[in-house]
Amino acid sequence: MRVSVVRPGELGPDDIASWRAMQSSTPSLASPFLSPEFTIAVGEFRPGARVAVLSDGPDVAGFFPFERGRLGAGLPIAAGMTDCQGLIHAPGVQWDARELVRRCGLPAWRFDHLEASQQPFERYRTGVERSPIIDLSNGFDAYYEKLGTQAPQLCRNTERKARKLEREAGELRFVADSDDISAFRSLLTWKRAQYRRTGQFDIFAWSWVTGLIETLFSTRGDSFSGLFSVLYAADVPIAAHFGLRGGDTLAHWFPAYDAEFSRYSAGLIMHLRMAEFTPAAGVRVIDMGTGLQRYKDELKNGDLFVGVGIVTTGSLRGAVLATAPRARAAARGRVIEVVRRHPVLHGAAGWLRAKYRQARSGRGH
Repeated sequence: MRVSVVRPGELGPDDIASWRAMQSSTPSLASPFLSPEFTIAVGEFRPGARVAVLSDGPDVAGFFPFERGRLGAGLPIAAGMTDCQGLIHAPGVQWDARELVRRCGLPAWRFDHLEASQQPFERYRTGVERSPIIDLSNGFDAYYEKLGTQAPQLCRNTERKARKLEREAGELRFVADSDDISAFRSLLTWKRAQYRRTGQFDIFAWSWVTGLIETLFSTRGDSFSGLFSVLYAADVPIAAHFGLRGGDTLAHWFPAYDAEFSRYSAGLIMHLRMAEFTPAAGVRVIDMGTGLQRYKDELKNGDLFVGVGIVTTGSLRGAVLATAPRARAAARGRVIEVVRRHPVLHGAAGWLRAKYRQARSGRGH
């Protein structure tokens, strides 16, 4: 099998058509983060973005998007922003993970959201994480009926708060696929405020992230598009979500709400409206991605799984890159042991952990 490495913008129409066909023929590759359009868009803002094109004789067998990070280590395309990573391949294609990484000119390739069915990478996996989904294959009514059985208080409280919100703020209106640029700007403002409020890193401090999001907001196509959904009260946007639709899968990406409406659980109301109305835009599955947010566990009716790990080529640099995370994990373990044995530190850690979980719980999302 031959491997040639190109920039995303160098992919031709035939390459893009082959890539799309591979996604269509293998449901586990349906994530919009694995779409050629996403990789090409990232390539406009990330100079280190590359695609390894695998060829078997005259036929293209697969596409492997990646970036070169610090110390030359390979990373997934748009690392830190994607919820699905891996090799896009034709059905039945076999490959050697270590040889693939080596042929890309990388000492190692680190992943944290590897698509779970990619067996050649399995031996390099160090962990697996859940990625909650809302499966709407049987329609919203069936989903909501089951949700009402599993989480009756959630449904009752959200319905009650929606009625109260409508009485006090005006008629609610939801737009599943909006081009309201003003509301989009509001979403970015709310999201940055949320990052500050919860002590998270503001990824919009990176100019390339803002540029990428704005480009994807304007991207529309049958196989891939940005999907911006907005909840209005009296025609004023109060909650919104921007994600990516690939085929019938919506990648849940940037949800946020106006903090003034947090007491109404505006974010939860919006998510339930998304489940109700985005199927009209072609959505069958909402992949909410990994994370500790409580609302994901409350709303889900299934899980996908993604892998964490690193592929090394056996080089000295690869060995160093593989050892560094284990060394950090060992140091972390020693710190945890010290904290556990010291009553004052243990109590303080418990208090901080409770505050952190409260901030990350997603109440009101």
